[in-house]
Amino acid sequence: MNPVETLLTESDNLTSLQSYLLSEEDKHPDATGRFTWILSAISLSTKFISDKVRRARLQDVLGSLGSQNVHDESQQKLDVIADEALIRCLRSRNSVAIVASEENEEPIIVENYNQGDQRPYVVLFDPLDGSSNLDTCCGIGTIFSVLEHDRRSNNPKESVLQPGYRQVAAGYVIYGSSTVLVMTTGSGVQMFVLDPSIGAYMLVNENVQIPTAHKSYSVNEAYIESFPKSYQNYLHYAHKNGYSSRYVGSMVADVHRILVKGGVFLYPPTEKAPEGKLRLLYEANPMAMIIEQAGGKAYTGTQRTLELQPTEVHQRVSVLLGSSDEVDKVLSFLE
Repeated sequence: MNPVETLLTESDNLTSLQSYLLSEEDKHPDATGRFTWILSAISLSTKFISDKVRRARLQDVLGSLGSQNVHDESQQKLDVIADEALIRCLRSRNSVAIVASEENEEPIIVENYNQGDQRPYVVLFDPLDGSSNLDTCCGIGTIFSVLEHDRRSNNPKESVLQPGYRQVAAGYVIYGSSTVLVMTTGSGVQMFVLDPSIGAYMLVNENVQIPTAHKSYSVNEAYIESFPKSYQNYLHYAHKNGYSSRYVGSMVADVHRILVKGGVFLYPPTEKAPEGKLRLLYEANPMAMIIEQAGGKAYTGTQRTLELQPTEVHQRVSVLLGSSDEVDKVLSFLE
């Protein structure tokens, strides 16, 4: 064994996100590199956001900005910082035609967005999911979705309002005890962890699979009295059959735990939000793509999430996703 081999062991991780993307690009002779540039932009912006999150109290960027977003929700200072970071990075890539954020009322059209094949993609994102948990150091994250730009129409909203099965990529980054990026481009789910010593996302799992069953559910049971009777019946069943309850209040944190350990995540309709509360384009669709690619299931009530045709940029839906057996169990009560 030569001296280098004695220093590097098989456990040393030398596959970065960038090298992984380039190796995948090599498998497609017609690839232009534009798609890789988008994921690179997301990688760069989330590294910046991760740093801001970890130093938020030191830099006095915790708390409310004193303004409301399009959903009439109080904007946190870091909501705006994360939103601006993603927009700046993505607009600088010549492959992006439209950027749409949960924080902005209308999609942002990149200059010359309809120029031939030069800008073939649309990127949607929730810049900082769970930001109300910032003061308590709970897991929060960024969720993103990538679609192909429909250049047949002069109305940019038509490129945004596509069903989830047309996504070409989806993912999220969770800023927790470590910064983890989970993504799919339609060929399985990959997990990367940010190594702060070298400033790169490193591959830790190339084929993430969600367990088919696990007696655990994640839902805000404070609203149980306003859930439809079918959901109440499921929860009564879970209580009687040894299920554990785990709920953080940040979709990224709750779904990430379920992806790793199994179980089911529910955000049912309520009396105040009869259509549901989570956003279809920015939260439900990308998470549904990830969960399905990992072998799980995702529904809005009894309809498969990825088949729902969006009608509004900020459309809300109910969410049911997780381990296939556990989702089926909930569906048996809904049907």
